[in-house]
Formats: sequence, C-alpha cells, structure tokens
Amino acid sequence: MSTTHPYEPQIGDRSLFPTLDIKAYLNHSAISPFSLPVQERLRAFADDYAKRGINAFFDWRAEIDALRDKLARLIGAAGPGDIALMPNTTAGVSAVAMCLPWQKGQKVVVFEGEFPTNVTPWQRAGALYDLEVVSLPVSDYAGAEGHAPGLERLEGVLKAGGVRLVAVSMVQFHTGLAMPVAQMAKLCHEHGAELFVDAIQGVGIVPTDVVRDGIDYLACGSHKWLMGPEGAGFLYAAPGLAAHFRPHLAGWLSHEEPFRFLVEGEGHLRYDRPIRPEVGFLEAGTVNAMGLCGLSASLDLLLALGSEAIFEHNGAYLQALEQALVARGFESLRASDAQGRSGILSVLPPQGVSAVMLWEELGKRSVSCSVPDGKLRFAPHWANALSEVEFVMGHVDELLAAARS
Repeated sequence: MSTTHPYEPQIGDRSLFPTLDIKAYLNHSAISPFSLPVQERLRAFADDYAKRGINAFFDWRAEIDALRDKLARLIGAAGPGDIALMPNTTAGVSAVAMCLPWQKGQKVVVFEGEFPTNVTPWQRAGALYDLEVVSLPVSDYAGAEGHAPGLERLEGVLKAGGVRLVAVSMVQFHTGLAMPVAQMAKLCHEHGAELFVDAIQGVGIVPTDVVRDGIDYLACGSHKWLMGPEGAGFLYAAPGLAAHFRPHLAGWLSHEEPFRFLVEGEGHLRYDRPIRPEVGFLEAGTVNAMGLCGLSASLDLLLALGSEAIFEHNGAYLQALEQALVARGFESLRASDAQGRSGILSVLPPQGVSAVMLWEELGKRSVSCSVPDGKLRFAPHWANALSEVEFVMGHVDELLAAARS
C-alpha cells in the first residue's frame, strides 16, 4: 500500500493537527497526538481489513517491510536488516536482555534514576543468568562539570573487568539530560563491552546516528517523539551482533521462509527451518500492523522535515520558555552545554509553589505538560509555534500570583 499523501509539513505549523483542542501541547515526552496523515492511515488500514480481510494482509505487509528502511534512515543504521519491529521499548530491552549469550558472573551496568524500562529487564537477566547488576548514579552526568565525573566513574567500572554490557537512556526522562552515548560507546568498546541505548526520549527529536556514535543496540517506542500510535516500536542491533544471540524468544516467524507452508501447498510444514541470523528473528509472531502503518505515516513527516531542523526549532522554543521561567524564579534543570540538551525542559518551581499544582492548573488552561518525579516538564515538537510561549507564560503568571497571595 502506498503511504504517499498530499501534505507538506511546516515547522511551527500545527495545521496537520486540526482536531487537537489543546492550545499549547507540550507533552510529547509522554504521548504525542496523532497528525492528520496518521489518522488517515489508521482509517485506511481499518477500512481495508473490514472490506477485504486476509486479502489485505500481504499488501499492508509490504508497507510494514518498507518501514524498516525508514527507521534505518532516521537513526543512521546501515540498512533495514538491522531493524526489528517491536511492540514497544520494553520489548526491545527485554529481547536483548534475554537473548544475549551471557556467561555466569558477567556484569551489566545500569543507572540509578532512570526510567524502569531500562533497568528491570536487566535485573531479570541478572537473576536468570547469575549476573552482577552494577548501578551507577545518573546524577554524575549533570552539573557544572558536564559529563566528566560520570564518564570517569564508568571507566573505572569497565577497567575493573567483567562488564558485558552498559545500558543507558539516550535522554533522561525527568530532567531532559542527553547522555554522552558516543563517549560511553567508545569506553565500552575499549574494554570489551557493548552499549545498549533506550532511545524513546531521543529518537524523533534528537538527531541520531547509531553508526557514527558506535551504538550496539537501540530500542525505541512510537508514541512519544516519533508521534505514532502506542504498541509500535523497533529494536536496532549493529550488523552481525544478532547472529550471536540465543533465540530464547523465537516464534514461528523467527524461522527462515516461515510463510511457505501457507501458500505453496502440501509438504512445506516443518519445524526445523533455521532461525534467521538477523535481528528480525525477534519478530516472533503477528505484529501490530495497524500501529506500524500509523508510525510509517508519521515517519514520512519527520523525514521530510529533517531531524536537525526539528531539533533547532525545539531548542529555540525551549530557550525562550526557559528564560521566561527562570526570570520568574524557576530553577531550570536543562543542561548548560548544548551536548547535554534534548527536546525536554524540566524546571523546579519557586519555593512554596507546588509543581503538581502548576501541572494540574495549567492542564485546565489548555497547556499540556507533565510532572515526573516532581519536576515540571515541557516537551514541544515540530508543530509547536514559538508564539505559544507568551500564552503559556500568561497562565504561569496568573498561577504564581494566586499561589503567592
């Protein structure tokens, strides 16, 4: 099925979101609203399946296969063969955690303060395979000294030996800190370890190049910065790495030529076909075809706009918003250096003002943000106009005046 559409997205223009009734939607770090092309793609999928049933399957399967190429281009991967389509980020993390060829006593490094998605699966792998899970403080990577203290501590752990893998989020969900994944990958490789990146708060807003940065594995979901439906995502594995996996999570679609017995007549039903050596073997069963087609429509917009242009626009929006909030007594948690910045601005309110109260009241005033771990978090995307900042700050001023009175 063709994904071509007549729309030409423009930075700062939300005309492709005609049904969005929130005036300042700053919650893309949580869930993104559907654009018009995504809505139309989902409807087309549903209508076609309603009309043709199984006859629609292979047409849409071709579109899903093409999605891997779009994802590879978005993250700078060598090709679509390095991409597996997954239900979500957690599924991608868990797949690698369960299928790596672990050896008893090896170490996996995680970070205290991250979202549990990139911690819990490694803890489970530790319990199942008798691994040592080493937890380092993510706070070492913030502050006036930049990333140096964290990298020094990580290097010390790597030098001590026994580390098989380091698992880190590209962007910290509650502060917006962009982690130095390229430097971390370099350290890992120098000491015989690999780097796994949870990229759900990065890909789609932060320009990403897995080959340039030396990332070994990367998992991402669709519903945040990729602006697709929930229940769709992907996993990247650098060329050749998946061939060493132990296929503990394999299913019928993990085999080579899995469809032959369905379409080529008698004699092709077998259970001994080899497991495919590429990471796509992890697509073990029926995928969320509808959600993935919606993601494909959103990627058309993101690829047309370009990651660099989107990130530059986001940065200008956050810069204006940050300056206005700091002038009113908020404490910004945004990195002072450009390398540590992402699509997120998190702030702490002035003393005596509740972040939860601000979040609740801003929501009533058509400003959508979030409040993870007690931080007020703002996350605009490409369609947010810079003029929204004045609207947001007008309501912030009202709420501050009410709180102080």
